[in-house]
Amino acid sequence: MANAPIKLLIAASGTGGHLFPAIALAQKLPDYEIEWLGVPNRLETQLVPKQYLLHTIAVEGFQQGFGLSSIRILGKLISSILEVRRILKQGNFQGVFTTGGYIAGPAVIAARSLGLPVVFHESNALPGKVTRFFGPWCSAVALGFTEATKYLPRAKNVCVGTPVRSQFLDERFNTPLDFPIPDGAPLIVVFGGSQGAVAVNKLVRQSAQAWFDAGAYVVHLTGDRDPEADNLKHSQYIELPFYDNMAALLRRASLAISRSGAGSLTELAVCGTPAILIPYPFAAEDHQSYNADIFTKAGAALTFQQSELTAEILQTQVLNLLRSPDELAKMGEKAKAIAVPDSAEKLASLVREVLEM
Repeated sequence: MANAPIKLLIAASGTGGHLFPAIALAQKLPDYEIEWLGVPNRLETQLVPKQYLLHTIAVEGFQQGFGLSSIRILGKLISSILEVRRILKQGNFQGVFTTGGYIAGPAVIAARSLGLPVVFHESNALPGKVTRFFGPWCSAVALGFTEATKYLPRAKNVCVGTPVRSQFLDERFNTPLDFPIPDGAPLIVVFGGSQGAVAVNKLVRQSAQAWFDAGAYVVHLTGDRDPEADNLKHSQYIELPFYDNMAALLRRASLAISRSGAGSLTELAVCGTPAILIPYPFAAEDHQSYNADIFTKAGAALTFQQSELTAEILQTQVLNLLRSPDELAKMGEKAKAIAVPDSAEKLASLVREVLEM
């Protein structure tokens, strides 16, 4: 038993922003025995079971106000804590890692009630309410941005950046795009994160003709929830719900138009892609605006609030940047300066330090 691998339970659920950093960490711990904690019918049920044993619990986030639904959710939370305790005890786990969200609550409470260490990764510049509440309970809080430290004064903070998927760091993924885009043609890549962005999609379609007239191509990743998908047809317009090789796509891009979730920004930074950022206006506590502000202040991006952005403004701003290749190059360099390419290694080192001490 002395040589038995360390067992780690990873609690990460929901969006790519929560899942991809956790998967990147897991890949850096090949000697660990890793199992996963998720929620039914979320993205992890598609990504995780191919690599790790997935446990699911029925837990929800609390909404504003208190009512009958809150009592039901509280009941689910208590039940989930007991279920995670059972998983941890029966599996003889040595610790827990989580990337936040409402799954973090039962994971942290269950682990700490058993005396197990917890490492919490917070990718956003403004930590979420769950992070701010549970951070001081954890053995360490790993941060994507140093700016987050001021919101977590009682936590053991370590800035490590946010890990990206292996394709962004592996030379084998530096492959040509399988799109008919001429060499040297300006390429605008539009994406809204793993859930898409219908409002951004609409603005892009209204603006795109002027970009085509300027010789640009557009690869538009719409997500799978856009009722206007397939409405725009043009030889310089490529529309897909998703694209697997995002690393090659962002490296080829002249400019990206994106939401400002921490995962998307990390990918833009690693690839050195200049961007126009449109924070998701309904993100919790407007945290995407805090993320975007870091890139704007660094000169790596332009940021526009969705409520103030029109198709005319977007059209003009993109054309101005396409006509200024030197400015785009400077923005790309400043984006790369924000990146932490070895973030997964740093996070894995922190997890080892906490679990093996």
